[in-house]
Amino acid sequence: MEQLDDRKVKILQAIIKNYLDTGEPVGSRTISKYTDLNLSSATIRNEMADLEELGYIVQPHTSAGRIPSDKGYRFYVDSLMEDKIEEVNNMRAELEEKADKIENLLKHVAKLLAVNTNYATMVTTPRYRSRKCKFIQLTEIDADNVLAVIVLEGNIVRNQMIPVHDYIDKEIVLKLNIVLNSFLQGLDLDEINIGIVQKLKEQAGDHSQLIGDILDAVAKVMAEEGNIEVYTSGVTNMLSYPELSDGKDVKDLLFTLEDKKELTELVGQEMTVDEETDNGRIQVYIGNETEIESMKNCSLITATYELEQGVYGKVGIIGPKRMDYEKVVGTLKNMMNQLDDIFKNK
Repeated sequence: MEQLDDRKVKILQAIIKNYLDTGEPVGSRTISKYTDLNLSSATIRNEMADLEELGYIVQPHTSAGRIPSDKGYRFYVDSLMEDKIEEVNNMRAELEEKADKIENLLKHVAKLLAVNTNYATMVTTPRYRSRKCKFIQLTEIDADNVLAVIVLEGNIVRNQMIPVHDYIDKEIVLKLNIVLNSFLQGLDLDEINIGIVQKLKEQAGDHSQLIGDILDAVAKVMAEEGNIEVYTSGVTNMLSYPELSDGKDVKDLLFTLEDKKELTELVGQEMTVDEETDNGRIQVYIGNETEIESMKNCSLITATYELEQGVYGKVGIIGPKRMDYEKVVGTLKNMMNQLDDIFKNK
């Protein structure tokens, strides 16, 4: 297939797009309005004559405009596919640049989706399906402090400095390490009950207060790992839809998207449902199905991303109920594939 110069390509694309929109043969005067070439109708006619001679467009009858030929359609489709592949590669390249820092990556995902869809978007920080205690290591720092290194399933490591009220030596630290790991290893936060706490304190003897402080630190770490944060982008995109930009309703909607509290609660519940029922990666909520009053005229479509086994989060797109569902679902699936590739190969 012949190589076309940029001017011919733009004119051919304009002819095809206009014909796809109207179904009518396209003339040079129409093309002059649809391109940024700033060319006269005469010049465009000459270029169209060349495109016709090359077989990209045809004239259905005398004095009519031109319509694309099969060859013209093929050129258009192949160019479109090349652009899409380049777009995906660019998206992947952009995401990979951010992959070293998950927080920046997820914020970037939210912005990218908002630009590509013209809807509001949300992305959650990762959540861990299991928050079981894998290991605790106490280390004496000085006479007043011990360092508790708390390792949760998924190799999540958190350090907590614990004040010491009574003298402890290395032998006591060793004993406490054995006691803590014997009782807590493999337990989730909900499984650390009063009975276990009591037995731990009994085993610790004179150091029961220190055990209590360590347990508080463990509970704090486990609870924090269960929390999620929501990043949003494209909130003002919602103002471009008349049904969402009316008076008090729009204020309530924008507050919900900016405040994020209700979104966080909703997504937290959804993530629990996914975990319990393995309900698939794409979820669609229409109107009142979100149970958020300010989003009664909206739809929310979410997808699940997974960083590694048991570490996952949500990406969501919020728009009017008349949103382009097919496009949004396709965009989310494409984004999930990109994230999967990045996280698996990072």
